[in-house]
Amino acid sequence: MRKALFAALAVAGVAVFGAGSAEARDYRYCLLEGNQPGPGTCYYNTYAQCMASASGRRAYCQLNPIFAFAEQNRPAPRPRKVYREPRYYE
Repeated sequence: MRKALFAALAVAGVAVFGAGSAEARDYRYCLLEGNQPGPGTCYYNTYAQCMASASGRRAYCQLNPIFAFAEQNRPAPRPRKVYREPRYYE
């Protein structure tokens, strides 16, 4: 009986601790249907994937708000400094 209990605990431990963690990922596009509030279902990496899912329904695709607001906080790239030789006029 003890061996069966230990075996069951071992299997449960492997199932709980051996499972990989779910990937927390923000997808770039969201599908919005009708007049539903909120960002919609955001499961699409590309606009084409989203539009394929929206075809035939009263739905449209838009940029995920998480991506839209994250891009606003990025600093603007600094312009490259161009080094030129001095010009001598005669």
